[in-house]
Amino acid sequence: MSSENDDYGLSPEKQVKTIPAPAIDYLPKKPEGYNPAIGIIGTGGISDFHLKNYKTFGLNVVAIADHSLSKAAQKRDQYFPGATVYNDYKKLLEQDHIEVVDITPHPKDRLPIVRDALRAKKHVLSQKPFVLDLKDGKELVELAKANGVKLAVNQNGRWAPHFSYMRNAINAGLIGRPLSVDFSLQWDQTWITGNQAFENMPHMVLFDFAIHWFDIASSFMHDQKAISVYASAVRYSQQMYTPPALGAAIIKYEEAQVTMAFNAHTKLGEEDVTTIVGTKGTLRSRGPGLNNQPTMELYTEDGEVKIPLEGSWFENGFQGTMGELLCAIEEDREPVNSAENNLRSLELCFAALASADQNKIITPGSITTAV
Repeated sequence: MSSENDDYGLSPEKQVKTIPAPAIDYLPKKPEGYNPAIGIIGTGGISDFHLKNYKTFGLNVVAIADHSLSKAAQKRDQYFPGATVYNDYKKLLEQDHIEVVDITPHPKDRLPIVRDALRAKKHVLSQKPFVLDLKDGKELVELAKANGVKLAVNQNGRWAPHFSYMRNAINAGLIGRPLSVDFSLQWDQTWITGNQAFENMPHMVLFDFAIHWFDIASSFMHDQKAISVYASAVRYSQQMYTPPALGAAIIKYEEAQVTMAFNAHTKLGEEDVTTIVGTKGTLRSRGPGLNNQPTMELYTEDGEVKIPLEGSWFENGFQGTMGELLCAIEEDREPVNSAENNLRSLELCFAALASADQNKIITPGSITTAV
């Protein structure tokens, strides 16, 4: 049987034209002539990524502090043999030649350290999540301004090659205004099984992990205001660890939408896909994992192109956050990953946590804490 509606539901055929890859500068940047003395506070597992990439990037780490002097010494010997080690971070902050500090402990422990560093007139890169209460975050932002220093957050996902390309392509107007952003991730995070820090986390996926995606969404949609957030978190009986392994969120804007779908218990067939549809084109990145996104796809009215990407999240990301802070200091401007900017990302994340717990739509900014 045939009819004039045989092609119903099918997209019209289009001729494919390959276009040259546009010049989008997405790799981490360093200051042109500013390479200050940097101090690191905290030598937990994440500090290895900081120190390794700062060494690769040619930065000047001169001091490392941790309550365990032996751990601080071990990191020093491995990455920056000339650095001084301290078992009291306040002694590091007393060193006048240190201009920038990278503060890595968990949020509750980090809060007083950031306060002390800002009062000591040090520029600060804070680990993420920045704060657990927006009130504390606003206080730190004002404290930084009062002391004439920059305060940035280590939202390193912004400099993952695919996200950095997308962010800069949007800023360049390559695809027009974003209309929809869709994140779909299936990955294996069963390695956290038995780790009490994660096992006791009510929202491991939507908070500890997805804080990057809320921040990235905010950076993509920077000139559009989020109206509402609806989220869910689901635990199933066969999963290996305690927190819900499945999470999802929908962020509504007046003329746009962001969706996120997470499965952190995917043992077979891992995949990570991001698609941004704008008024003038589409960007898409696809790979087997967040640290392996080898190609960017661009579709415009002029044609389409696949663009090979350089680097990886765990390299570019950590170089990018500190590099941007140093560039902002040199250029006397706010870093794009400023703490004040990051508060908008936390508003989305906190709203999602409340939405998942209460099973209702939440207005961003109406929930001020993570718990």
